Amino acid sequence: MGDPHTYPLASESDRPRRVFRRFDQRGREIDWRRNLYAIWAAQFLAILGFSLRAPFLPFFLEDLGVDTPSSVALWSGLINAGGAGVMAFAAPMWGAVADRRGRRPMLIRAMFFATFTVGLMGLATSPFHLLGLRFIEGALTGTVVAATALVASTSPRDRLGYSLGLISMAIFSASAIGPLIGGFLGDAIGYRSTFFVAGGMLFAGCLIVVFAVREQFTPVPRRDAPRGLASLRRTSAWMFTGIMGSMILILFAARFASSAVQPIVPIFIGELHSNLFGFSASVTSGLALGMLGLTSAFSAIYFGRLGDRRGHRKILLACAFASAFIYLPMGLATASWQLVVLQGLFGIAAGGLVPAANAIIADNTAPDQRGTVFGVTAAAASLGGFFGPLVGATIAATLGFAATFLITGMFLMAVSLVIWNSFRQQAQPA
Repeated sequence: MGDPHTYPLASESDRPRRVFRRFDQRGREIDWRRNLYAIWAAQFLAILGFSLRAPFLPFFLEDLGVDTPSSVALWSGLINAGGAGVMAFAAPMWGAVADRRGRRPMLIRAMFFATFTVGLMGLATSPFHLLGLRFIEGALTGTVVAATALVASTSPRDRLGYSLGLISMAIFSASAIGPLIGGFLGDAIGYRSTFFVAGGMLFAGCLIVVFAVREQFTPVPRRDAPRGLASLRRTSAWMFTGIMGSMILILFAARFASSAVQPIVPIFIGELHSNLFGFSASVTSGLALGMLGLTSAFSAIYFGRLGDRRGHRKILLACAFASAFIYLPMGLATASWQLVVLQGLFGIAAGGLVPAANAIIADNTAPDQRGTVFGVTAAAASLGGFFGPLVGATIAATLGFAATFLITGMFLMAVSLVIWNSFRQQAQPA
C-alpha cells in the first residue's frame, strides 16, 4: 500500500503532459472527461435537490407550529447543523469503505439514500421529524465527499485543479440556483411538494452515476490494508500538521462561514423590509443565498484552471484574505440588495478556496488513501457546517444579526493568517 509520505508537498511547478489511460474491470477504456461531466451533472442535480429547501425552511417551521422568531432561528440552526454533525462522524467511515470497495458505489449509495431522506421531509408534521431525517441524512449520504474522491481518483494529476474546480462549480451553481427555484416553488406548489421535487432530482442524479460513470478500482489486499480506526490513525500524524492541517482548517472555516448565516438570512431580510423587486421574503432570501453560489460557481472553474498553471497555494491564500475582508461589512447592510451584492462578492473569493484546497490535498495523498483522506476532510467541513448554524443562530439570538457577520469575518481573518504562516514556514529551508 502506498505511503502518504512518498507524496511530498508539491512544488506546483509545471508538469509534463502525458497520456492518461485507465480501464474498468471489464477491460473498457475509461474516458476521464466523460466521467467528469457525468459526475458534474449528477452532483449538480444532487446539490440542487438539497438546496431547494434553504429559503423556505424557516417559514415551513412556522407552519409546523414554531411561533417566535428566536425559536425559528434556533430550530433552523439545529436542523441545518444536525445532519452536518452526524456526517462529521460518518464521512471518515464511508471514506475508508471507499478505499476498500470503490468510490463509485459510495456515490451511488449517498444519492440513493438522499432521495428518501429529502423526499420524506415533505411528510413531516413536527420539527422533530425534520431533525430526525437530517440525522439520517448525515449518516447515510454525503454526495460531495464521494464525488470529490471519485473525481480525484479518475482525473490526470495535472488536471486536478480543473477537474475539482468543475465539481465545485456544480456544487456552487446548484447552490445558487436551488434556493432561487426553491423560493419560487415554495410559493407556487407549496413547501411539501417542493420536498418531493427535490427527492426526484436526487434520484435522477443517482441514475446518471449508475449508467454513465465507470471506475478503475483495484482493492488493496486485506493483509496490507489498514482498516477502520487503524486506517485513520495511519493518516492522522501527517494530516493534522503542516500544510495538510492548514487545508483541513480552511475547509472547516469556509463551510462554517457560509453556513453560519444560512438560518438567519431569511429572518434578517424580513427585518430589512426592502425585498428586491417586490418579491416575498422567501424569494429574496433565495436570491441572497443563491448569489453566493452563482459567483462561486464561475470563480471555482476559473481559479481551478489558474491554479493548475500558477500554483494552488497562491490562489488559496489570496481568496482566504479576500473572503475575510468582504464578510465583515455584511452586518452593516440596510437594504436587501446590499446583502445580495456582498454575498456575491464573498462567493467569488470562496469559490477559489475549496478547489484549491482539494487539489493540494489530492496532490499530496497516496491514491489508495484518497477515500479515507477526503472522508476526514469532509468531516472537518461537516463540523464547520455543524457549528456554523448553531453559532450563527446563537449569536443572532443574543447579540443581533450584525454581530454574526462581524464575528464570522474576524474568524476568517484569523484562519487566513494561520494559512499564511503555514505556507511561510514550509517555504523556509530546513
